Amino acid sequence: MKIFASGLIGIVILALLFTAIKWKGINRLLKVNSLFEEDKIVHNFSNMKDLLYADKLPVSGTKHIWPVNLQPLPEAFSFSNQSLNIEDILKETKTTALIVVKDGTIVFEDYYLGTDVDDKRISWSISKSFISSLVGIAVQDGDIKNIDDQVTDYVPALKGSVYEGATLRNVLHMASGAEFNEDYLDKNSDINKMGRALAMGGSLDDFAANVKTRAREPGDARQYCSIDTHVISMVLRAATGQTIQDYFVENLWSKIGAGADAWYTTDGDGTAFALGGLNMRTRDYALFGELMRNNGFRGNVEIIPAAWVAESTADSAPSDAEGNPLGYGYQWWTPERADGEFFAIGIYGQYVYINPKAGIVIAKNSAHREFMAIDKEPQGHIARNMEMFRSIAEHYSDWQRK
Repeated sequence: MKIFASGLIGIVILALLFTAIKWKGINRLLKVNSLFEEDKIVHNFSNMKDLLYADKLPVSGTKHIWPVNLQPLPEAFSFSNQSLNIEDILKETKTTALIVVKDGTIVFEDYYLGTDVDDKRISWSISKSFISSLVGIAVQDGDIKNIDDQVTDYVPALKGSVYEGATLRNVLHMASGAEFNEDYLDKNSDINKMGRALAMGGSLDDFAANVKTRAREPGDARQYCSIDTHVISMVLRAATGQTIQDYFVENLWSKIGAGADAWYTTDGDGTAFALGGLNMRTRDYALFGELMRNNGFRGNVEIIPAAWVAESTADSAPSDAEGNPLGYGYQWWTPERADGEFFAIGIYGQYVYINPKAGIVIAKNSAHREFMAIDKEPQGHIARNMEMFRSIAEHYSDWQRK
């Protein structure tokens, strides 16, 4: 009888543990489902570590000391034959932070909608550009032998998936050939299924391995596919023998002069949400932009290989399958009529814009719920933001000359 009773107690305890684990997953899913609600989105975008699994990225090394010489923004800029007021655009696009750096000096910095300098803001797809930099370091160190290697040479678990036959260059270019619905406005899209799997503690490695349908042959055309970046991270982990979190801290975070701890959102296995999970202060996004503007150097120390900075930010990807006029490199974008500019972008209005000729870096965070719907239009917010950034760059270059 005692054996039966103790066995029953064990079953009850296991049942309670199972229920608790499931409830945590359900609770995360409920939070994720309300992540973008109008009254929650600003707070949520600065507190993602409280919504999903996350690992701290501890700050270390000598912190960068920013020179500051604050000057007002220009009042307006020209776009599509209109003069647009910059302050109005910042309000319309639900900007939470804006930093402008000119030749290494912060010339504008402000925070909006109740946020401040210490908020750790979600990067979304800006994370992809950080991953690109880590690949460049791994290539220079010889951990990745060649970006024309098959991804399955490093990650055999991807055999039988759509990634069998794709090279690392293909996935860096978002040209894996995978059929993947990236529409955030479609609740049944692949990207939203992936988000639900993340919230419930599922494995992103398993999710990637189960992408089976090919839209085209690898390398034939570019089609934005976020899970491609997770595959890049799988290659990085296999090649270096480290987690993305540890490799990131060792090779970037401890070297660039970051000002505060950051966070990496993870799946239930503790694997980094490499395609969108970095959370850091806006000043540190700007610091990464400065590193790229300076060809990977911090002072006299090369952190990201200069050759990789040039190669990864060049418009080298195949033409976009859907006619997107923007250029693309290795997880970096180039604007239309680019004059040496390149940028990282995340959904809902996250930007790191680098204009080396003008000596300008702009970091912008937002919580803009209408971002995706409007950017389906040819003259959407990306095009408008590019013209605003160019106007800001010209304004501070003119100011400096006076």
